[in-house]
Amino acid sequence: MFIDVHSHLDICEEVSTKIQNAKKENVKIVTCGINPESNRKTLEIKKEFPKVEICLGIYPTDTLKISDKEIDSEIKFIKSNKDKIVGIGEVGLDLKENEEKTLQKQKDNLSKFVKLAKKLNKPITIHSRKAEEECVNLLESFGYNKIIMHCFSGKIKLVEKILENNWMLSIPTSVKHSEQFQKVIELAPIENLLCETDSPFLHPDKKFPNEPKNVIESYKKIAEIKKISLKEVEKKLEENYRKLFKDN
Repeated sequence: MFIDVHSHLDICEEVSTKIQNAKKENVKIVTCGINPESNRKTLEIKKEFPKVEICLGIYPTDTLKISDKEIDSEIKFIKSNKDKIVGIGEVGLDLKENEEKTLQKQKDNLSKFVKLAKKLNKPITIHSRKAEEECVNLLESFGYNKIIMHCFSGKIKLVEKILENNWMLSIPTSVKHSEQFQKVIELAPIENLLCETDSPFLHPDKKFPNEPKNVIESYKKIAEIKKISLKEVEKKLEENYRKLFKDN
């Protein structure tokens, strides 16, 4: 079984077709919510397609658009659906389009979600764009290791720090043309790797939209760089997934 640990089916078109395409390729899908509306759509997908696994969370820039009271209310909502989810996400820090002044508020919000993940003993999927060091430092302060660094583009010294903490690095399908992610594969033991599509984004051939069945491209690149068989990568990453998501 191949596993796409990070996608956004709620913003994909022809969801049923994409789920069917993944099934044909023996791809298991994990889809993540990014705000209250998205979380509810994600729960509806789970209801209609029970084999799709889901995570619920609030994207860092989305946390800036709602009040603290609304964030706390959504955390309560996620807790009430804890039996339907396999993890928390997508959450994190993002300074790409935000001034530094938003950083502390983002950190406060991320802290709430890390505490939630710890309380529920669920993995947490972390977005860290243009705030990689701040993100790693904050996460370290919680001493929690069920962490997936989604699409991590930070410096190599931070990749090394992530590996020292025994967190997971999720390799997107854009690895097909990205030297950054190819380097991450070289550095990381296979025990610390998972794969993702981030559908509908990050298509392996720079197209749009991406879809979960394409996660196999990430697996192929790991096999090529690690010089092992595709079957071996498939088996090992399934073990990684089960250990992280299922051994709660």
